[in-house]
Order: sequence, then C-alpha cells, then structure tokens
Amino acid sequence: EQQGVQDYVLLEARNTLGGRIASVPASGQTVPGPATDADKSDRVDLGPTWFWPGYQHQLGRLVSDLGLQSFEQHEIGDTVVERSPHAPPTRVRGYAHSPASMRLVGGMGALTDALHRRLDATRIHTGQAVHRLRSTPQHVELDTQDVHGVHGDKGHTTTWQAEHVLLAVPPRLVEKSIAFEPALPPALARQWRATATWMAPHAKYVAVYDTPFWREQGLSGDARSAIGPLGEIHDASMPGGSAALFGFFGVPAQVRQSVPEDELRAHCRAQLTRLFGSEAATPKAEFIKDWALDPCTATPADWEGAGQHAQAPATAATSGPWSGRLTGIASEWSPQFPGYVAGAIEAASLGVARLRAFVA
Repeated sequence: EQQGVQDYVLLEARNTLGGRIASVPASGQTVPGPATDADKSDRVDLGPTWFWPGYQHQLGRLVSDLGLQSFEQHEIGDTVVERSPHAPPTRVRGYAHSPASMRLVGGMGALTDALHRRLDATRIHTGQAVHRLRSTPQHVELDTQDVHGVHGDKGHTTTWQAEHVLLAVPPRLVEKSIAFEPALPPALARQWRATATWMAPHAKYVAVYDTPFWREQGLSGDARSAIGPLGEIHDASMPGGSAALFGFFGVPAQVRQSVPEDELRAHCRAQLTRLFGSEAATPKAEFIKDWALDPCTATPADWEGAGQHAQAPATAATSGPWSGRLTGIASEWSPQFPGYVAGAIEAASLGVARLRAFVA
C-alpha cells in the first residue's frame, strides 16, 4: 500500500496474522472476541522475542514509525548453571549483551497488530490455505481451502486470480505443501526443499508469576542447563505487566512428541524450582508452543534439524512459466537476516520492489 499497490489480497492459512510471531495474553485466558488493551499490553511471546535496532536498521525504523514502545531484555544479576544431575545448580556472574537485545511492549505481536491496523481489512482473508498455484497465459490461479470453516463450509475451495504472487511462507513449506502447475524448475524446487526453516524444530515453555522473585535473589532469570528439559532460560517479564520466565527445550522434536504435554510442563516446573527456588513451582499460567507440531511452520524434514539460520535461496524462477509470476518473501529469503523478524521485513521489501518492476 505504501508503494501505491492497492489491488491485492492477503491469504492467511491461520486464523490470526503474524505467522511465527505469536504473542498471547499472560493471563492464559482466551476470551472470544477482540482482545482488550490490557490483554495486548501484557503478553508473552511464544515465537520470536528480540530484535536489535542497532544493526537491524530497517526493522528499527519500522518500530519507530509505528510508534511502538521497546525496552531492553532484563539481564541484571547472576546466571544459574546446571552442569550435572549429580550436583546442585551453581551461580555464575551474568553478562549483558552488546548491543542490547530489545523487546516490544505487548510482545512482538504489537508489530503485526500495528501493521494490521493500517491495512484494508476487506482484503485480508484468514483461514485460507493455499494448496495449488497454476500459471496460465493470462494470470496465476490460486486454489485455497477454508481450513477452519471461518468463511463458510470447512474444506470449501476458492479460486483466486493474480498477476503476481508473493510467498510469505518458508521455502521448504512452500515446496512441500503447494502444488505448482506446471512444476517449478527442478533446481529451484530442490533449493527451496533444502532450506531449513528457522524455529521449526524448536519449542518454548513460558511460566507466568505475580512477581519476578528471582530478581530479589540477585538473579537475572538467565540459566543454562545440560540436564533439561530446558536448555536455555531467560526473563520474559513485561514492564508494568506480569513476571515470567521462558525457556527453549533442549529435547529433540521427535522425543518431545512422545511425551504428554502435562508431563512436559511438570518437568519444566521441576527444573525451574531447582534453578530459582520453591516459588517457581507454582506459576499462575503456563504455555508450551512446539513449532515442530505446527503444520503452518514445520515439515517432517525440519524435525531433526538444529534450527540454524539457513543461507537465503533464490527468490524466484529466472525463466520458464513462473518467471515474473512468483517471489519468495518469507524471512528465509532475506540476504542479511534469514530467519529473524528483521529478515521478514527485508525480504518483503525486496519482494515488493521486484513486484513493482514486473507490473510497472
């Protein structure tokens, strides 16, 4: 819209916008209807949490232009380390990152909320999963399935027509879940299939408390563990809102899938109690988000990966029926920051520039 392109539709498979950005109310309550201002200001991130405006300049400018409030990740105090199941955790001197890791008031979802408010709501269609693209002499045809029955009968297929398609979906997921007629160039399909999806093998656990009691002990909330189930833990508290700790699971995706979620939560609470004391045993809310189980993020090929930031693949076909018709703009297509939120901004900007060159 900023570039003057008004004739567009946004097709989103999920019921909510944001993709791997997932900010939920810290209360753990999911009340039908629009979220209140309080819900939106006191949230925890189940997806990306941090950004670094000092060198992610484009994202930093966007946050500023949207009038969003940011704050530094809390890192004041000691770090707790678990090295062995046969020895108690130890405290070591903490350290502050430079440049500081920044967070948004209201979670990273504040970014997508602000962008959403600037768009024409009639052009946004959620619950529409694209499963087939056809290149015809006149246009591209897209077949979508109403996966949740939000806009009619569940499973209903709708066909759309477009001059150009911007793929805000990880390359590997595009190649796995969308049928192309005619087929993509084999070399391009192989490249997309080989591109690991950032966060796809990962899972996060968040525990919410009334107060950040660990700070009173001189602890930062940071912890590292060779025992698990969480390998890396950080303070996830929101200024003026709830206190929280979050951790990344160190258990492989296929192992996690064999353990009931209630059992995983119990192991996480036990670990936080070992690290931070008895007050950690009774969070007022808990969340687990296993991205490996999210069909809009991960494929089986991602489960055994280390979740590294992959090198950006080619964004489009250079010849054949798909040339000039299709451009990848998900974060993995970012040259500088593949996998990061800043990468999604960069890849989208490059994709829009490419689109304007084709339709000019």
